[in-house]
Amino acid sequence: MLKLIERLGPIEASQEADTLTLPYELRIRGRLKALSDTGRELGLFLDRGPVLRDGEGLRAVSGEIVRIRAAIEPVVTARISAGLPLARLAYHLGNRHVQLALGEDERGGYVRFPPDHVLEALAELLGASLERHEAPFDPEPGAYNQLGHSHSHAHGHEHDHDHHHGHHHAH
Repeated sequence: MLKLIERLGPIEASQEADTLTLPYELRIRGRLKALSDTGRELGLFLDRGPVLRDGEGLRAVSGEIVRIRAAIEPVVTARISAGLPLARLAYHLGNRHVQLALGEDERGGYVRFPPDHVLEALAELLGASLERHEAPFDPEPGAYNQLGHSHSHAHGHEHDHDHHHGHHHAH
């Protein structure tokens, strides 16, 4: 088994000895046994926390490099007008504490998320048109993990940690 032990961040395809295609739910794990895209047995022995990003390289004990690929999986792509409507859609979906992929293509900006009837109803309520299909899901890394840079965010929580999320629903 090829033991993968080091994260390299984004790499060029020319650097890879092999690739490993995984759905999002497996790219959040630091420990994993899997088969590479060419059928080799792989073991991931990585730090926990950061999501394996599409295009990220992993170095094996032997020095070989395996590039991660985001698998094609069921997703919902929500589209709405650019500017404030798109910002509002991303805000309200993100306020549900779910992973979101933000992107732009020839049809404009979009917010992508795993299928979820509650999120889909919210997106439609905000005026988005939904497309249920299969595509890679590679969500935003978050403010403390931008562009593959790790940032320690450890701190004490000696205070009350009460969260109130006031929700106003106009009818």
